[in-house]
Amino acid sequence: MPFSTINNRRLFYRLEGSEHKPVLALSHSIGADQGMWAPQVPDLLSHFRVLRYDICGHGASDAPKGDYSIEDLGRDVIGLADALKISEFAFCGLSLGGAIGQWLAIHAPDRVSRLVLANTSPQFGPRANWDARRKAVLEGGMAAVIDLVMQRFFSPETLARGDAYAQSVRAVILGTDPIGYVGCCSALRDMDHTHSLREIRVPTLVIVGDRDVATPWAGHGEILAREIPNAKAVHLPAAHISNLERPRSFTAALFNFLLPHSEAKAGAQSDPLQAGFEVRRSVLGSEHVDRAIAAMSDFNRDFQELITRYAWGAIWTRPGLSHRTRRLLVLSMMASLGRWEEFRLHLSTGMAHELEPCDLKEVLLQVAVYAGVPAANTGFHIAAEVLGKRPE
Repeated sequence: MPFSTINNRRLFYRLEGSEHKPVLALSHSIGADQGMWAPQVPDLLSHFRVLRYDICGHGASDAPKGDYSIEDLGRDVIGLADALKISEFAFCGLSLGGAIGQWLAIHAPDRVSRLVLANTSPQFGPRANWDARRKAVLEGGMAAVIDLVMQRFFSPETLARGDAYAQSVRAVILGTDPIGYVGCCSALRDMDHTHSLREIRVPTLVIVGDRDVATPWAGHGEILAREIPNAKAVHLPAAHISNLERPRSFTAALFNFLLPHSEAKAGAQSDPLQAGFEVRRSVLGSEHVDRAIAAMSDFNRDFQELITRYAWGAIWTRPGLSHRTRRLLVLSMMASLGRWEEFRLHLSTGMAHELEPCDLKEVLLQVAVYAGVPAANTGFHIAAEVLGKRPE
C-alpha cells in the first residue's frame, strides 16, 4: 500500500493518472477519508493526475496522540508533495480539507496553482462546541457523535433514502480512530484565518452548499468569497458533503474553474478545429477521418470544418460527459431518428473502443420503449451484423 512517512508520521495516499498531466490534490472532511472523492476521480483522471490522501488521524494514516494544528496538517501536504516530487499542484479541500487549503495558499503560495475551498470556513467556531465534541468522543467513541455528524453532513432527504454514499461515510466515521478525530477537532477549533485571507493570491473558487448547516454561506463561504481577492463562488443545492450530494455538479464546478487554466498552461489552441480533429480521430478512427479529409473539396470544405470545429471541437471536448456516454447518446438518437448509416458508423467505432455488447443491448432496449420496437429491431439486426464481423 502507498504510504509515506512525513513529519514522523505515516500518511496513506493514492496517486493516480498520467504523470504528464497537471496534479490535482484532494483533501477530505473531518471524519471522512480519501475514499470520499470516489465519484469525482474517474472524470478527473481524463484531465489530471489525482493525488488523494488520508489526513493525519484518519483512514489508514497514523493517529498520534495530542492536539493537531492546521499548520501541522498543511505541512503534511507539502511533505507528501516533496516526497512524490510534485513541485506544483491544484488543491481542492472540503471542510477540514478547505482549512488546510487556506493555510497552503497563505504560507506556500508557490506550490499551489489553483485553490478550491468547498464547504469550509476561515474560522470554525464556537470553541465550546469543539470541546464538547472532543469530550463526547473521548468518553464514548465515534458512536457518541455519529448521529450529530451525519445530520450536519447530509440533508434529511439523502439520509431518508439510505443513500449509498452517505452510508459509506457513516461507516468510515464509525471506523475513525477517536484519538485522531479529536486531534483534528482541536485543529479546527484553534484555526482562524479571518485576518489572513487577503494574503491569498492564488486563483480561488469557493463552493458552498445552500443546505449546509455546518458552514453556511452567511458567516463562512461569504467571508471567503469576499475577502480572498478575485475569488469566485458557486452555490450547490447540497448539504455539507456537497461532492457526494451533488457529485456531477461538483465535478462540473471543478472543470469550469480548473480546466481553462490547465489547458492554457499546456498551450491549448483557442480555435477548436485542431482539437476537433483529434477528438474525431479518437472517436471515429483515423482511417475514417483521413477518408473524409481526402474527399474534401471547395464545395464541402466549409461543412467539414464546421462539424469538426463545433460538433467535435466544441461539444465532444466538453468534460461534462465522457466519450462513452456521448457514444451511447449518439447511438440512441441515431436509432430513434432512423439514421442507420450514422448508427452503423458510431456502432463500429464504439465497439472498437470502450463500448461493449451489454452497453448496446441496454441502449436498444431503451430505444424500443421510447422510440418504438421497429427502430430497436433494425438496430439489433445491424448490431448483430457488426458484432459478427468483430475479431475474437
